[in-house]
Amino acid sequence: MSGESGGKLELPSHAATSAPETRSSKQRHPKPRLARFLRVVAAIALSLVFVQYLKVYLDVGSSSRSVTVPLRAQEYLDKCQLLNVKPGPPPDFNARTQSDRFVHGTKSTLIKNATIWTGRFDGLQVLRADILLDKGLIKRIGDIKHAEIEQYAGLTVIDAAGKWVSPGIIDLHSHLGVYNSPVLAGAFDVNSRKGPVLPWLRALDGLNTHDDAYRLSISGGVTTSLILPGSANAIGGQGVIIKLRPSTDRSPTGLLLENPYETNRSVYNPEAFFRYRQMKHACGENPDRVYSGTRMDTAWAFRQGYEKARQIKQAQDDFCSKATKGDWAGLGAFPEELQWEALVDVLRGRVKVQTHCYETVDLDDLVRITNEFKFSIAAFHHAHETYLVPDTLKSAYGHPPAVALFATNARYKRESYRGSEFAPKILAENGLQVVLKSDHPVLNSRHLIYEAQQAHFYGLAHNLALASVTTTPAKVLGQDHRIGFVKEGYDADLILWDSHPLALGATPQQVWIDGIAQLKAPHLLSKPPPLQVRPKTPNFDKEAAETLQYDGLPPLEPKPSKSRTIVFTNVSAVYLREGQTVREFYAAHEEIGAVQTGEVVIHNGRISCIKTALDSCGYTIDDDAEYIDLEGGAISPGLVTVGSSLGLEEIRSETSTSDGYVIDPLSHVVPEVVGGEGALIRASDGLQFGTRDALLAYRSGVTTAIVAPKSFGFLAGLNVAFSTAGRHKLEEGALVQEASALHVSIHPTGVPSVSTQIAALRHLLLGETKGQLKYAIDKVKNGKIPLVIGIHSADAIASVIILKSEAEAILGNKIKVTLMGATEAHLLAKEIGEADVGVVVSPTRPFPHLWEERRLLPGPPLSGRNAVSELLAHNVSVGVGVIEAWQARNTRFDVAWVALEANGTLSKAEALTLTSTNVEQLLGVATDGVQSDLVATQGGDLLEFSKVVAIISPRRGIVDII
Repeated sequence: MSGESGGKLELPSHAATSAPETRSSKQRHPKPRLARFLRVVAAIALSLVFVQYLKVYLDVGSSSRSVTVPLRAQEYLDKCQLLNVKPGPPPDFNARTQSDRFVHGTKSTLIKNATIWTGRFDGLQVLRADILLDKGLIKRIGDIKHAEIEQYAGLTVIDAAGKWVSPGIIDLHSHLGVYNSPVLAGAFDVNSRKGPVLPWLRALDGLNTHDDAYRLSISGGVTTSLILPGSANAIGGQGVIIKLRPSTDRSPTGLLLENPYETNRSVYNPEAFFRYRQMKHACGENPDRVYSGTRMDTAWAFRQGYEKARQIKQAQDDFCSKATKGDWAGLGAFPEELQWEALVDVLRGRVKVQTHCYETVDLDDLVRITNEFKFSIAAFHHAHETYLVPDTLKSAYGHPPAVALFATNARYKRESYRGSEFAPKILAENGLQVVLKSDHPVLNSRHLIYEAQQAHFYGLAHNLALASVTTTPAKVLGQDHRIGFVKEGYDADLILWDSHPLALGATPQQVWIDGIAQLKAPHLLSKPPPLQVRPKTPNFDKEAAETLQYDGLPPLEPKPSKSRTIVFTNVSAVYLREGQTVREFYAAHEEIGAVQTGEVVIHNGRISCIKTALDSCGYTIDDDAEYIDLEGGAISPGLVTVGSSLGLEEIRSETSTSDGYVIDPLSHVVPEVVGGEGALIRASDGLQFGTRDALLAYRSGVTTAIVAPKSFGFLAGLNVAFSTAGRHKLEEGALVQEASALHVSIHPTGVPSVSTQIAALRHLLLGETKGQLKYAIDKVKNGKIPLVIGIHSADAIASVIILKSEAEAILGNKIKVTLMGATEAHLLAKEIGEADVGVVVSPTRPFPHLWEERRLLPGPPLSGRNAVSELLAHNVSVGVGVIEAWQARNTRFDVAWVALEANGTLSKAEALTLTSTNVEQLLGVATDGVQSDLVATQGGDLLEFSKVVAIISPRRGIVDII
């Protein structure tokens, strides 16, 4: 009773039905007796006829009703047909001659002489070729002759000169535009708190096109991002894939990778093909915390939501099964609910589920739920324990989810405590897809390539590392037919790099999105030849195996050498402290075409001699000496970290693992029992030794940490310098120096005002204080310890400079002031230098998290200098720091990046100074070469992709083997 026309369901046609006619015949009147008999017979016959007639009538009526169709029947049949359309691009997608996102008037571009990482053939294909971009597409790859390009008027030609070209970077997890930068209450649309299950919400409806981060992210090579709702909800809503270039219509819709409107003759026809959508899920601590529930509550919320979707899906399937056969009896309207349609489509396999999920218990919960309701997960995000349970992921319904990770960001809450830098390597070895993502603005997506670089450093294969931010996220999104590869017919989203993309500090020289160059007059860096090839990385197989052996928590404590004498061989360089600076004391030299390295002999934790081809140093080596081959590595001063709460917390979000926060006298009454108005907190009283972040920092060459009391307000207290390898406070050498500087902060927090905070600082310097606070302030006034001010705004910094001058005039002596953070300090570099104010730039790669940080100096390719270089150019004493404890381990890479962006104006020795002697001097820590640790690295120096193999401690008279 149903027909099809051109694959489309059509309404059935029905013939009219007539009821049977009845008539009575005239009869002769029989004789009475016979007549009575005949009347009885006739009555019986008529009764039988009536019954038969009634039966026929009812049957015919029933048949007539079964073909009475609803007025909206064709609409319902269309919807039924759409249920069967599979997701994915149309078969002829790559036959297109112009992109649906092409901007008319865009000139074609020819990139010549490029070294191309295409992403194809498992990420192993590298071509030396030209690339032609036209109408928003990669038109041609190969040796492009002049005759081929004559037709392109106004062609822009770029000579890559052999430099690397890669696909544009794809961020699989971003909140760009919904978690805005700078953060403002009027544009904070990342999370709804209206209930744990909200599949009907759409990130597109909150997408802000005025986020300051778009430009920054593009400058790092990010061309496409999946913008997701936050993780407050079990089911938080629908994500949206955007291209980051400004749209011609300036609208959020104009940013969409796949526009819902007709563009460039491209029309979305869901009857022919169905576009994948994206859905955000979250489990674990976040939804539990927001809704004051437990994991059991969140799991039930998932099951409730999916049971509702399942019921709707089943009702739709049952409806369509009958409707397509023309059986409309009792069907009513097509069963659908707008709120739940996206979740129903998850069950139909037409929505990619992106799930924020960390711990094994949560991963297992979600895997079981996928099997209960028969849907697949595209990727687990954050997923810090996935490397411990790869088989659990392989048990998920449909296919194993990909895993979207941070490289080293962990231990900020309990469910991330077992996070490992070896997770990408281990997961890949188990055959699972690995993605590196930013969770922007948790990490600045501008530097997403840095996540891939770190993953490669810790063991992820080079092809998979590059794929983790290009081809793999494209596949996970269901968009690998148009982005993620350098391939003819694909979107013209490309990056021209100044070095190999996996080399530390790799920076785009140009970024194309839809064939449109995004960087206007980019500031280019000249990178040396060693950075133009894939970096050599250490072997961490042993460490990765131990991580699995100890269920994610391998022992990190260093092991002292059993021998008093250690001989480091094949040493290419030695950097040592000299006063308040660092100098290169030895460098290998080339002789007869071979590099002549040296040996460094350590006895009782001190350098006894540096043996070279020209100087044997005449030292007798013990028979039981231990030899360590540095394979061209180096010995450098131990690094110093500052700016985070390292040593005062183990898990940031767990108060029981932290020292906690001081009571701020500007916003609270300080109890008399701690000194009232004269109270002063010392960080040394709350130190925790042996935290995992401290030990990981030590194993990365950061041997000293300086930390101030944790504070949300104005007055923090006195800092402390301690050894990151210390076991407890009473151990010799564990405390480097107590109470070396007084810390305050000046930030716009509403109440108290910035002007109130400046007034409070003026009172401290020029008014009367009491108690322990007076003791510390008097030292500041006398210039004996520095006043360290956490500050970002250039306007507030100007007020501090004026106050410093005012105080020095009244006090009659100089005071030491160090600015910490100082994102906008570059605007006053000249004035800061003249005022003899020091600066600890933290972080070294700035980001406009807050309004007071918006006027940052981004560094290449957006500016010729970064903040550090700008301040150094004005004779400012500069150190570098971090924000969070987990970042301390990466200090070596931070300062190396600073040096690379200095474009040859900063030597390695000077770079090491920025994170050792300069930091100590700016924070009031007095030390010398005898007290300071040294770091031995294998396979390169401390600022390269080398491996820390030993820490030399003159202070403790030992060498720790890492």
